[in-house]
Amino acid sequence: MTLSTSHRQPLADEITAKLRAMVHSGEWPLQQRIPSETELMAGLGVSRGTLREAIKALAHSGMLEVRRGDGTYVRATSEISGAARRMYQDHTEEHILEVRVGLDTQAARLAARNATADDVAALRALLAEREASWNTADYAAWARADWGFHVRVAQASANPLLHELYTSFGEVFHDDLLKQHGRPGFQGVPREGHETLVDAIEAHDVDAAVASVNRNLNSCAEWLRE
Repeated sequence: MTLSTSHRQPLADEITAKLRAMVHSGEWPLQQRIPSETELMAGLGVSRGTLREAIKALAHSGMLEVRRGDGTYVRATSEISGAARRMYQDHTEEHILEVRVGLDTQAARLAARNATADDVAALRALLAEREASWNTADYAAWARADWGFHVRVAQASANPLLHELYTSFGEVFHDDLLKQHGRPGFQGVPREGHETLVDAIEAHDVDAAVASVNRNLNSCAEWLRE
């Protein structure tokens, strides 16, 4: 853990910024407990009151979760993700899917314009992982690979804000995938919206990329209506 000692009494917002950077950088991973108050107070050179004010601010934003008697855990990598995660709890799956239509199609459109050869290789590797996990009935790994694929498309868009917004869907989408896999007749490795999307991205065919996403999400909408 790399914590810099402050040489003057810092304001709570300075400490909040330092804690936020720890989370955003991945030094404190998602779902993991952050160091204890004692460790943080020593590392940052701040009082308990200042530290707690900073933690409270990040907990309010949804990035951290304080569990009494257990510690403080990372719940999101940014304020955007934290706020989105809390908001999704108040909306239906249909509403979430409708928002995803906008994000997915724009991610596909931009990825078809901007993706590199490395992006395409990473996408194909995730699809291979997805198929292998499905075939061995490792559904948790299958869901992670499927979601990782969609996030990588957003990353390939070369729009960091779109990528961050898309990533905020992670927990909701992962849970939805795990619900779907037990549905009778569910096909866990469809080509539509996946292999066909990568083919379109590699060919820099914007129209084909968007069409592939729309067909995939239309099938998701049909499942929700059922």
